[in-house]
Amino acid sequence: MNFDVIIIGAGVVGGMAARELSRYNLSVCLLEKENDVATGASRANSGIVHGGYDPEPGTLKAKLNTVGVEMLYEAAEQLHVPCLHNGSMVCAFGEKEDPAVQELYERGQINNIPGLKILTGDEARSIEPNLSTAITSALHVTNAGIICPYDLTIAAVGNAMDNGVSLKRNFAVSAIEKNENGYAVTAASGETVTGKYILNCAGGYSDKVAAMVGDDYFTIIPRAGEYILLDKTEGSRVSHTIFQVPSEEGKGILVSPTVDGNLLTGPTALKVETPESRDTTPAGLEQVQRLAAKSVPSVNFRQVITSFSGVRSSEKSGDFIIEASKNAPGFVHVAAIDSPGLTCCVAIARYAVELLSKAGLVLTEKADWNGNRENMHAFREMTDEEKNAYIQENPDFGKIVCRCETVSEGEIRAAIRKNPGAMDIDGVKRRTRGGMGRCQGGFCGPYVMALIAEELGIPMESVTKSGGDSYMLTGRIGE
Repeated sequence: MNFDVIIIGAGVVGGMAARELSRYNLSVCLLEKENDVATGASRANSGIVHGGYDPEPGTLKAKLNTVGVEMLYEAAEQLHVPCLHNGSMVCAFGEKEDPAVQELYERGQINNIPGLKILTGDEARSIEPNLSTAITSALHVTNAGIICPYDLTIAAVGNAMDNGVSLKRNFAVSAIEKNENGYAVTAASGETVTGKYILNCAGGYSDKVAAMVGDDYFTIIPRAGEYILLDKTEGSRVSHTIFQVPSEEGKGILVSPTVDGNLLTGPTALKVETPESRDTTPAGLEQVQRLAAKSVPSVNFRQVITSFSGVRSSEKSGDFIIEASKNAPGFVHVAAIDSPGLTCCVAIARYAVELLSKAGLVLTEKADWNGNRENMHAFREMTDEEKNAYIQENPDFGKIVCRCETVSEGEIRAAIRKNPGAMDIDGVKRRTRGGMGRCQGGFCGPYVMALIAEELGIPMESVTKSGGDSYMLTGRIGE
């Protein structure tokens, strides 16, 4: 089959682009090099809906952030993705940093961001009592929020698939060649997919994909951010997302609640060799603790559940790269999508589709397109009475597998069956939170493995943590 559009990369931007293209009478194929969607930058980031005060006026970041906030909130509602409109504060520590807050406020005014206000330190502490007494001023950003980035990606891809988009996993693009029908995209495995138009949403590898069609004018700079996630006992330490005034390296260490009730601190910002450089370091985690405590001294780091690192993609210009190829007709690059890329993902997708249209792609809307997705978290949101009634019809939902997060067997089976179905331990974790509690899967892991094996019809020793060679078992006893 020769697809109308091929999308390379199933992160949040590629997923949203697939969803946007699914509105139209088009054949679309989404390619992902890993065993699941949302395994790159969309797997591990701050999950912040940025208000739009920070991007340099006149940039693509500023333009798309301004319009993207409300687009994201709307998409989250349609996709039933947990999202909290909690607001943020950008804090200054002393007279030397106070002008930075004023500068951000003025930049926000130029970017037409509503609801900005400069607070004194005392005013900020009246809203957030646990803030440091050293904070002298803060920019209050009322339109900011928090969202789960991988939940959003999974929902976007699932909705796209429900509307006819094809997903190919474990498709690591190794070559792209022009042909009479458009392009032939070949994987390292030898499999080939052909299509008339291509969206390059390959994240940390978008420059490598661009080079395959002769576009070598930009280079992705991978930057790692280390995080520390704390237990839900710390989740109410602050209600807003708390930033420090930004530096050249990024927006600084934040302290933020998550949509699931935990507390998140981080990230660092360190240039690394490759997008796969996701190691945490003692120095990085110490920096996260020290600077998080600078903002909120009472954070109890004895309640740490886990630490992790995510790698975001930037480019020397400091702006997004969303443009038609200079050498390949019908080929559009969507690259260098670092912060505020998550916030802008819906706006980026629509902008990219506009570029495809300008390149000749015909967009005819489907009469039966459905942008709403079934609530995958509906069971946990039911009352006890509603759960009891549901369990009578669906007994698997009455069997709790993950005690830390109260995740049932029915939810795990549903996560494996519904687009895009989980195929490994981490895939189940991202969809259900099974294994995300204090024990980090220590108790529920073997049962989850058994369910994956049963649902996929594979032996347990073939179950992986995250695809590839990440097998959970080495073999059977006695063999």
